[in-house]
Amino acid sequence: MTSPAAPRTDAEIPAFIGGLGLPGLADIHIHFLPERMLEKVWAVFDNAGEVYGQDWPITYRFDAATRLSIARSFGIPAIPALTYPHKPGMAAWLNGWNTDFAAAHDDVIHCGTLYPEPGVGDYVQAALDAGARLFKMHVQVGDYAPDSALLDPAWEALAAARVPVVIHVGSGPRPGTYTGPEHMRQVLRNFPQLTAVIAHMGMPEYHEFADLAEEFDNVHLDTTMFATDFANRLAPFDDRYVGRLAELRERVVLGSDFPNIPYPYAHQLEALVRLGLGEEWLRTVLWDNGARLLGLPARTQTRP
Repeated sequence: MTSPAAPRTDAEIPAFIGGLGLPGLADIHIHFLPERMLEKVWAVFDNAGEVYGQDWPITYRFDAATRLSIARSFGIPAIPALTYPHKPGMAAWLNGWNTDFAAAHDDVIHCGTLYPEPGVGDYVQAALDAGARLFKMHVQVGDYAPDSALLDPAWEALAAARVPVVIHVGSGPRPGTYTGPEHMRQVLRNFPQLTAVIAHMGMPEYHEFADLAEEFDNVHLDTTMFATDFANRLAPFDDRYVGRLAELRERVVLGSDFPNIPYPYAHQLEALVRLGLGEEWLRTVLWDNGARLLGLPARTQTRP
């Protein structure tokens, strides 16, 4: 297997994409939030040294217009605007914000979110009817069980619509009451048609969430922060896991956590290149799988 030269700076990303013969990057894990909410999120990261034992400087700490421009410069043709609530009563409001934000930008993916509360099935269905095609959940931040019966109507609607849900359910960077694979396994047993995208590859429970991807046909793993120098200090992985990723090529999808990352975007791509899984694996992960989940055009150009 041959691997291309990895981009070392953001300016090198377009050439890297072109060298692989890709139309762009299909990144499924990008955040845009209401500005006041984003400032509060950044304030948490500003205190990461105390919370996580490692500083977390935000590389792309700019206004929304600038962040959109930067994402476009990377070659991302469809930009998610993932949001997530940390308490009841927020999700429907965030879904309204998502609707307006997507309507204001042709290249922003209409996203939605949810929380275990009365009425969740109704507002998830309303978001789907309004055109939402990607959802986000954060189990650790929201401190809820994903297999709560309150969520059943929402899971049913999302499974029926075949709309993917990016869910942060792994126990990194710190564990929560309901993080880990078992609550998610129960969700998937109840709703096997659900398209679940496990954020951060499920770190640090890498193997356990890879088991879920092998057990359930619609489970994917997103690469957010995975294999970066930053993440390796918090949640290292072993050589056997890299071998499993080769076998799970059709289930691994590009994610980044832009803009809330403590390194340049190019470093995420560099981290994936240095896994040594080859050009075709990179093409599948950087474009094909995300494009399939997000309804983007299939790749038409492949280098020999």
